[in-house]
Amino acid sequence: MDFELTSEQQALCRRARDLADRAFAERAARWDASEEYPWENVKDLAAAGFMGMTVPEAFGGGGRPLLDVILVIEEIARACGITGRIVVEGNLGTVGALDAYGSEAQKRRWFPWVLEGEKPAIAISEPAAGSAATDMETRVEETPTGYRIHGHKCWITGAGTSRLYLVYGRFGGRAGAEGIGGVFVERDTPGFRIGRRELMMGLRGIPEGELHFEGCAVPRDNLLVGPGDGFKKLMAAYNGQRLGAATVALGLAQGAYEKALAYATARKQFGRPIGDFQGIRWKLADMAIKIDAARLMIHRAAARAGHRFPDALEAAKAKTFAAETAQQVTSEALQIHGAAGYGRTLPLERMMRDARMFAIGGGTLEMMRNLVADRILGSHVDWRRA
Repeated sequence: MDFELTSEQQALCRRARDLADRAFAERAARWDASEEYPWENVKDLAAAGFMGMTVPEAFGGGGRPLLDVILVIEEIARACGITGRIVVEGNLGTVGALDAYGSEAQKRRWFPWVLEGEKPAIAISEPAAGSAATDMETRVEETPTGYRIHGHKCWITGAGTSRLYLVYGRFGGRAGAEGIGGVFVERDTPGFRIGRRELMMGLRGIPEGELHFEGCAVPRDNLLVGPGDGFKKLMAAYNGQRLGAATVALGLAQGAYEKALAYATARKQFGRPIGDFQGIRWKLADMAIKIDAARLMIHRAAARAGHRFPDALEAAKAKTFAAETAQQVTSEALQIHGAAGYGRTLPLERMMRDARMFAIGGGTLEMMRNLVADRILGSHVDWRRA
């Protein structure tokens, strides 16, 4: 088992880190304060080839395996969690589903958008269907020319800024997971409108908001997967998104740890660096251990997946551990900085707020633990709602 990155992967990491340090780190506070989508960063990501890395070369993409994307996400997220999250959705989630299940025509239509910087959105959650995703009520009705959508989605990442939405809905009134499929909807489609934007604690540069479908008509060619095994396919693709979220959390933890380590070396109290005191040394040691463990879990899941979707169990384990690590490390890094960490001049309070989301979004930690328990206990309880 080889734990070393190839020379090409190491060069990829250096290139991503250089861009993050040179451009994204200094802009991160701006997107947080203004709550504006970082179009400037998106332009840089597209120019660097970091959007559509997983898109096959036949469609103009990088054709890279999952691990390469994970490496880039971590380097970007350590400087700016918002931009790291854009890299996730510009390579995984909807992009992965389109690659795995999409038609030739769909790929030729929408992959160029991704390569230009589009972050497709996944529309799953509804007011009465959060963790219980299979309770969704959005209806997809077949028409002579395609499909008509009626429903209301909420907490959709990229609502309004994304041009393309993969909408999960219930076909023909069929109950349960077997009735759910996915259809693509473009932002300017009649009958589709963007609703209220939620005011968020962290990751404020990416809107979270409502989507309303009021007899929204799309052509038959917009269907990605229909009912039957459609929900199973869609959730398999979502495991890539979930591992990407774990990596953003890891990147935030790594960035906070680096700042705490530098501060503990430079800051002096009682005539010596604070890193000489056991209380601080143990904090730093725990940070390093947890970050390393999270990274190993994420890299294992990505390496085993190759060009496919990661295993659901491995993605759930990695997301749970990385999300909790990010919360702990950002909090301890702030504590090491004392009053300066609590202030807005340094990025630690922002990183701490950003990290908090990953215990909820993309599957709560409770649902992730249910998924893990189901696998290890061999339970027949249906936790696909995770």
